[in-house]
Amino acid sequence: MDKITALQSFVRVVDSGSFSQAARELGVGQPAVSKQIAALEQRLGVRLLNRTSRGLRPTPSGTDLYESAVRLLSDLDDLESRITHGHGRPTGPVRIAAPSTLTSMMLVPKLPELYAEFPGLTVEFAVSERYADLVQDGLDMALRVGHLDDSSLVARRIGTVKIVTVASPGYLAVHGIPERPSDLGKHRLIASRYRGVSGRWHFRDGDDQVEFPVSGFFSSNDPADIHSAALAGLGIAQSARGLFDPQLRSGQLVEILKDFAPTALPLSLIYAHVRTPHRVRVVSDFIIKTIDGIDSLRNE
Repeated sequence: MDKITALQSFVRVVDSGSFSQAARELGVGQPAVSKQIAALEQRLGVRLLNRTSRGLRPTPSGTDLYESAVRLLSDLDDLESRITHGHGRPTGPVRIAAPSTLTSMMLVPKLPELYAEFPGLTVEFAVSERYADLVQDGLDMALRVGHLDDSSLVARRIGTVKIVTVASPGYLAVHGIPERPSDLGKHRLIASRYRGVSGRWHFRDGDDQVEFPVSGFFSSNDPADIHSAALAGLGIAQSARGLFDPQLRSGQLVEILKDFAPTALPLSLIYAHVRTPHRVRVVSDFIIKTIDGIDSLRNE
């Protein structure tokens, strides 16, 4: 039995919760993965996995092995990178979940700088406005906006996301400028939708937080559509300032209801494990440096 291969298979099975999914990710047949796990259990003399209604779950012994295997494989990955390419020259894929507003407009344009220094890296963004399950989806890390509820996550706050309410000068010239959030009921609103449901806009009125339910004149689950609709004068939009920042600077869009702007949301980088491979740490440092260079995202 190849111990390293068996441990890699076991970690992938635990991460995915499925023999078949682990086999697909490893590029082998499911029987091969099952055989490796069975051989590992036989060698150790313990049961490592239990089947539940939610899939495969590690036993207490399996959890102990999983945590140790993750550390071991991470150390081996770092060692291979240092020996093969020299210290600081990592190679391999890094998978990141992130909202599209952060990837397409802020991180992707900076990737040439990362690749120039580390040409052996490959970066894959899993773009979605929903919160991805890092372990289940096989991700190395994720960018999340808002307060984190899951205390099991390894998280680092790297910035803040300022929320703005905007409209085009043309729209405001025709429909007027709302003075308070309650005035929005008389306006055409551009709504972000998730799973067919429009969200709520948030405002701050003194010490109080105010919510405004949005029934959009136009709606989309794509931030690029929200951006285009606001520029086209379809109505009023609310989103992260970074989505509109160039147009706010040029005057193509105008920020409204400034006195009621909601409290900025924390921006965090989270990891599936405490110990991460060298390649993941390098990309993490790149993201943190990039975010710190953007005024609308920098920590307050």
